[in-house]
Amino acid sequence: MPDKDNAVYLTFDDGPHPAATPFVLNELKKYNAPATFFCLGKNVMSHPDIYQDILSAGHAVGNHTQNHLNGWKTPADIYLNNIAEAARYIPTNLFRPPYGRIKKSQAKQITGVLQRPDAKIIMWDVLSADFDTTITPQQCARNVLKHITAGSVIVFHDSEKAFTNLAYALPLVLDELKKQGYIFKKIEV
Repeated sequence: MPDKDNAVYLTFDDGPHPAATPFVLNELKKYNAPATFFCLGKNVMSHPDIYQDILSAGHAVGNHTQNHLNGWKTPADIYLNNIAEAARYIPTNLFRPPYGRIKKSQAKQITGVLQRPDAKIIMWDVLSADFDTTITPQQCARNVLKHITAGSVIVFHDSEKAFTNLAYALPLVLDELKKQGYIFKKIEV
């Protein structure tokens, strides 16, 4: 799990996306900032070249299910099969449940579903809310900067819905966190 040596962990959910993910990769490169991308299997299938760009840039990847299912609203067998399907395209020991929703009974089976004894469920403590179309891009940036502490795991989304807020907030957040002396790390696989 993340340490607290003035590091912060940028994470991006729901990609890869043909516009948002290349933008994110470009911004991260400007700051030499490694990150972790929790990808949807269906999007990896649709954009394998962009998924490969994430890996080639040295970022970590995690499984975010095949179809963005909510663990609390989905029967366990369907949910776990959806994770296993995504694992065919996203070989990793990291898993993040969409909406942050997973039943205890489902969580206990992640190691077997991912077929990885070192499987880890990764949540977050700083939510950018970039997906919320009722907030301004400035509010999105403030959501991150107001709540950041050493060791924070920040969640953004490289998706169509989040792109307007993300495009404004991410460069500002990267710049401000660097000025404040934070270092960027990816979650280790």
